[in-house]
Amino acid sequence: MNRHMDGLSSSLAVLTAMITPAVLISASGTMILSTSTRLGRVVDRVRSLSDRLQEVSSTDEKSEFFEEKRAMLYDQLDKLTSRSRLLQRALTTFYLAVGVFVATSVAIGVVAFFGGHASWIPVAMGLIGAFFLFYGSMLLVFEARLALSTTHAEMDFIWRTSKRLVPKELAEQHKTHFVHFRRRSDD
Repeated sequence: MNRHMDGLSSSLAVLTAMITPAVLISASGTMILSTSTRLGRVVDRVRSLSDRLQEVSSTDEKSEFFEEKRAMLYDQLDKLTSRSRLLQRALTTFYLAVGVFVATSVAIGVVAFFGGHASWIPVAMGLIGAFFLFYGSMLLVFEARLALSTTHAEMDFIWRTSKRLVPKELAEQHKTHFVHFRRRSDD
């Protein structure tokens, strides 16, 4: 009876250990879903700005904000290209993390089945998967910072151009709102 309980306990311990990477698989899956959504939004934004750039380029070059608007759109497209590359790299990294975590779970079972002679393998694989998850997260931090700079640049452009379109008295009443982490510019 005691031997039967020992076998059951060790089987449950192996199954519990094999399920542990599932939490990290779930975390990686959440990151994949979030990153895929972000990438889709970047692609949609690129298509929209590309259309706007063609519209601006086909209008009269003597319009008031022609050069400024064209430069802003080009800069936005450049930053969106960088964002999409970061997101693609992060997505690939998260897929690798999922694969490594699944392999970790399998390795735990294989090591337990064959007597635990290479118990370091699942540990190493788990660490590699965690590294991929960490690296992908860092890529998303860089992408988020780039997204924020893109938003700030577009809002600064809108603020500059709208100040020229509204009556001077109205423009003088409002001041630019600064946040603590942005550099102040004199315009």
